[in-house]
Amino acid sequence: MTIHSEHPFADPEPDDVRRLRGRIGGAVTLWTAGEGRDRAGLTVTSVMVANGEQPQVLALLDPDSDLREALDGPGARCVVQTLTWGDRALAEMFAGTAPAPGGAFAHAEWEQTEYGPLLQGAPAWAGVTLADERPVGWSVLVTCRIDELHVGDETEPALGHRRGRFLPLGSDRA
Repeated sequence: MTIHSEHPFADPEPDDVRRLRGRIGGAVTLWTAGEGRDRAGLTVTSVMVANGEQPQVLALLDPDSDLREALDGPGARCVVQTLTWGDRALAEMFAGTAPAPGGAFAHAEWEQTEYGPLLQGAPAWAGVTLADERPVGWSVLVTCRIDELHVGDETEPALGHRRGRFLPLGSDRA
């Protein structure tokens, strides 16, 4: 056995754009749509909220994801919910990076809303309607109108993602 000084899984030609995105990081959201056997979900960190006369949420989605397929055009609805530090295993399942026997939805309690499945205990969530979508790089930029919004108290740290790792977000200061 030989010991090497370099990381065994290091990319010999690192993608600097991906490295920059990893250093920016952000809060992890879970986007869910559909009902019954047609439910779909995806963890999404590339998210922005735009306030105004008609508040909107914008996100970059994987064009090959089940969620992207479930959002089948303008007027499609979904739930955008924030996750907590305790939801990190669920986030991995919806990202497709951890096993989810029976599917990711089998690993938590859900309430069906008119927008899609809502994770029980989500500290904040929005029911949204797809207004626009377009390809941007290797992703699809979706713009969704916020139709319904619920923001509760944060009783545990939010789930963050930076440089390929989950971390708790929050502090004792407001």
